[in-house]
Amino acid sequence: MIPAPFDYEVAESVDNAIELLGTREETKVLAGGHSLLPLLRLRLTRPSLLVDVGRLDLSYVRDAGDSIAIGALTRHHDVATAPLLQEHNPLMSFAAGLIGDPQVRHRGTIGGSLAHGDPASDLPAVVLALDGEIDIAGPNGVRTVRAAEFFRGVFETAVGPQELVTEVRVPKLIGDHVWSYLKFRHRAQDWATVGVAAVARRSNGGVADAAIALVNMGATPLRAGAAEAAWIAGAADPGVEADAKTEPPSDTNGSADYRRHLARVLVRRAVEEAEAR
Repeated sequence: MIPAPFDYEVAESVDNAIELLGTREETKVLAGGHSLLPLLRLRLTRPSLLVDVGRLDLSYVRDAGDSIAIGALTRHHDVATAPLLQEHNPLMSFAAGLIGDPQVRHRGTIGGSLAHGDPASDLPAVVLALDGEIDIAGPNGVRTVRAAEFFRGVFETAVGPQELVTEVRVPKLIGDHVWSYLKFRHRAQDWATVGVAAVARRSNGGVADAAIALVNMGATPLRAGAAEAAWIAGAADPGVEADAKTEPPSDTNGSADYRRHLARVLVRRAVEEAEAR
């Protein structure tokens, strides 16, 4: 399992990375490498050039008023342990702490996870549930894309061939917010067979706003609209229709029907856990 030959360049700045990405027809960005390297070794991708962005100054967690700004090269471990996130958005920090194993969390980056577009990843669904924003830098400057418009398909996102994710912003959960992140996996370091990110704002003894996002239930992370409406309405079991409008895969970890069942069970449990906070 040896990668096909490729050239290698280290980007000195965001502008330099964008310039390098435009020099070849087939280029890939190398950040933490945990998603890209297995694809290279299996020759599922054969770029002519790898652009290493690991030395760019894009690792930070900052207060941005009503939101928290996270640099694209911030490691999962740093997202999980950042005091700012633990205080103002514990859903984000908690989910990051469940990714893979310590080696993965100390090398993988939030920008790489989102740009890779794997529907089995944890953070894409969490950012979707939080209605986060992603900054993408390219030849024409920086544009901001909402999470709901960022994910296009399996390993397909709004990031173009000469573009780079630079920052992710998630809201502060100010006030009476409740949340939960649950996932089922066969081993601790495995991808989620199914995962659920749930967050809601309580008001006057009920739920005013709710968001539930599903992991590995389609080509992209998905919002479970029927389950969200049921949660707001105070249904006894919001998970009954959690799998509505989903197209889960069938693989060695579980059939599509099994995943639908898991989604219903995990949504119910996630809502119960959130309500108990």
